[in-house]
Amino acid sequence: MGADDKISNKAEELRGRAKEAVGDATGNEQWQTEGRVERGTGALKQAAEKVKDAFRPNR
Repeated sequence: MGADDKISNKAEELRGRAKEAVGDATGNEQWQTEGRVERGTGALKQAAEKVKDAFRPNR
């Protein structure tokens, strides 16, 4: 649960941003919604990683 998870979560957020932007540009409401959901999910996962990091003992 380290760098790989953080990269994956950031990638999910960026995919969501891209999908939302394409949906905005084309007027596709489904892509807009899916993009917002993916962006939010990625952001929540990143926040969870930060909380985990805060409670890990320093080595």
